[in-house]
Amino acid sequence: MSAGPLDGRVVLVTGGNSGIGLGMARGLAEAGAAVCIWGRNREKNARATDELRSSGARVVSREVDVSDEQQVVAGMRALVEELGRLDACFANAAISSGQDQPRFVDSTLDQWREMVRVNLDGTYLTLREAARVLVEQGEGGSLVATSSIAARFGSPREHAYAATKAGILALVNSLAVELGRHGIRVNALMPAWTASPALDEWFENPAVAERILPRIPLRRWGRPDEWAGIAIYLASDASTFHTGDVIRIDGGYSVF
Repeated sequence: MSAGPLDGRVVLVTGGNSGIGLGMARGLAEAGAAVCIWGRNREKNARATDELRSSGARVVSREVDVSDEQQVVAGMRALVEELGRLDACFANAAISSGQDQPRFVDSTLDQWREMVRVNLDGTYLTLREAARVLVEQGEGGSLVATSSIAARFGSPREHAYAATKAGILALVNSLAVELGRHGIRVNALMPAWTASPALDEWFENPAVAERILPRIPLRRWGRPDEWAGIAIYLASDASTFHTGDVIRIDGGYSVF
C-alpha cells in the first residue's frame, strides 16, 4: 500500500460493521489507519473485518454493546493494549426507529429508555472513554459523533430517536469547548437517507420513495461509501482547526 494521510494512526468506529459505519471504516482503512470496529453482532463484525483487511489494512473487531458501561471501558482498554494508542473515535453505533414504532400516544417509557440507552448513553460512554485516552496521551485527537437530520426535522413516530440525536448535538458542543484545551476537536455528523441493512426494506417501499426522493435535490438515496471522505478528513491533519461543527451530508434535503 502507498503512504496514506492516516498512516500510523489508530481509529475506532462503533457500529462499523455495516451501513455508514462500514463506509467510514472502509475509507479510514484505505487511507492507512489501523481500524477497530465495535459491534454487537459477531458474524457482521467478522465479515466487515475480512472485507477491510483485503485492502491490506490492520483491522480488529470486538463485540461491544455501547450501552453497557463495563463493556465500553473494557473495549477501550483492549483497543489500546492491542493497537498501542488511539487517534480518532467515531461514535456511530445506534438503533433506529424502524417501521414498527408506535404512535407517540401509544409509546411506552421502556421503548423511550431503550432508544436513549443505546443512542445517547452509548455515545456518551464511547466519547468519555475515548477522551480519557486522548487526554492521557497528550497529543490531541478527534472525536466524532453521528447525529441525524431527525434532530432538526420532524418525522412521525421518531420522537425518541430524534430526541437522542438532538442530544448528541448538545453533547458535541459542550465537549468541543471543554476538550479544546487538550487539542481534542469534537464534531458531529448529520446524515440523511443513506442505504443500510436497517433501512433497505423501508427504502423499497414505493410510498417512501414518492414522498422523500422529490425533496432530495440529488434525487437518490445516499451510499455508505460516500461517508469515507468526511471520515478521512476528520481523522487527519486536514481538520486540526475544525471543531464544534455539525457536518450535514444529505443530498441537499435540508435546503430544499
